[in-house]
Amino acid sequence: MSSDTPTNGSIDKGSKTWSPSSWRAKPIKQPVSYEDQAAVDRATSKLRRLPPICTPHEIWRLRRSLADVAQGKAFLLQGGDCAELFDYCSENAVDSKIKLLLQMSLVLIWGSNKPVVRLARMAGQYAKPRSSPMETVDGKQIPSFRGDILNGYPLEQREIDPDRLVQAYFHSAATLNYVRAQLSSGIADLHNPLDWNLGHVGDPELQQKYTTIVESISESLRFMRTIGADTAGQLETIDLFTSHEGLLLEYEEALTRKLRHPSNRNVPKKTAPAPKVSALTGGALTDPTLEASETTGHYNTSCHFIWVGDRTRQPDHAHIEYLRGIENPIGIKVGPTTSVSDLTELLDIINPRKEIGKVTLITRYGESKVKDLLPQHIEAVRSSGHGHTVVWQCDPMHGNTRSTNSGIKTRSFASIFSELANAIEIHKQCGTYLGGVHLELTGDDVTECTGGSQGLQDEDLDTRYETFCDPRLNEKQALELAFLVAGSQRDSKA
Repeated sequence: MSSDTPTNGSIDKGSKTWSPSSWRAKPIKQPVSYEDQAAVDRATSKLRRLPPICTPHEIWRLRRSLADVAQGKAFLLQGGDCAELFDYCSENAVDSKIKLLLQMSLVLIWGSNKPVVRLARMAGQYAKPRSSPMETVDGKQIPSFRGDILNGYPLEQREIDPDRLVQAYFHSAATLNYVRAQLSSGIADLHNPLDWNLGHVGDPELQQKYTTIVESISESLRFMRTIGADTAGQLETIDLFTSHEGLLLEYEEALTRKLRHPSNRNVPKKTAPAPKVSALTGGALTDPTLEASETTGHYNTSCHFIWVGDRTRQPDHAHIEYLRGIENPIGIKVGPTTSVSDLTELLDIINPRKEIGKVTLITRYGESKVKDLLPQHIEAVRSSGHGHTVVWQCDPMHGNTRSTNSGIKTRSFASIFSELANAIEIHKQCGTYLGGVHLELTGDDVTECTGGSQGLQDEDLDTRYETFCDPRLNEKQALELAFLVAGSQRDSKA
């Protein structure tokens, strides 16, 4: 199937109606060609009968938190695997990610003196876009690995398998169930922060920095208990939300439910101007939920937060058509190929009611382009006259990918921090707020990104290069990056 072929019928460019399946009448990038449509129908029918993985109440709790991030009242930490595997649904793998995100958020709270919203690339990040559906291995053309939700990484598992749609649901549900159980059991209790052991981080300087922060928190908690002001219930657990790229729309549609709005549905919004007409679709940029009952809305129950990638964010294509109708907060990857007109068009389509924090712009330029492109996009959002208040989030990973002389894909820690540091400074100069970071990381002691205090070189990558897609920061590099960001935030307040 051509990537610009409608998935079902012709395109009605003037259509204002939306449904979970209306994306099927739009052209689509990264399409999937299943050989057995009957098997796909059985899988999606099963998904429609299964319970939601996430609830509207949780989704709106995240939306309220993101509204705080958009207004500079909190900071967003998003991190996890590039391509999550079904095999990562295990106790140790999940624990290591939870603890790393907790450690990083503790450091960021220390640096920014603000709450941190934690968003994991976990419990559903099973689909990955690829530059080509086929690749050459040993002179033979085989299907590319597109994530466990579609096919397996071993060469003998490369055929697209519809049953993996259902497997993805159960692995996501099991992962999030364990996350919830661990959080309710006190893994995030600030009374015992030393239980968040540093695992593979053996660097004495990092250990000392982290220990200093922990001791400071412990001393403060002892003082609060002494004077009777220890609000224990607020310190024993935290929210950890889940996110993934909304790439495989058959899966997302099947887990989209029309549900009653929860009691916590309340987020600041600006007064919307008269409806505008889309230059690309010809239709009015109206909120598709306005015509429905105010008591219900469509929720993607596969995760709390869903984003659209650099390859699939065309304003008149299927992925944006799907995303414009759901209540979940939406992330949009913004890179060198994002035009100013497309950016403002996307904001109007996804968030016509101008709800603060509904959209997170995840910028990914590369260290050599951030100084030129980020100010342009900030100015476009600010001067468009459309009144959008977004979360600005920096993804310093994807724009800094390179290949070694031997063909290994890697990223430089120095380049990652350079783009992030530049983004912080640019937002400061522009009078805006960098609300968060978006990182590909793991709690394991891998060797996939070069640099950092470990001084990893290209020749060290073979030691433990374990990613099945893009290179990730290891535990030590991720924590080190958190300290650098926290330090820059404290310096800016000095």
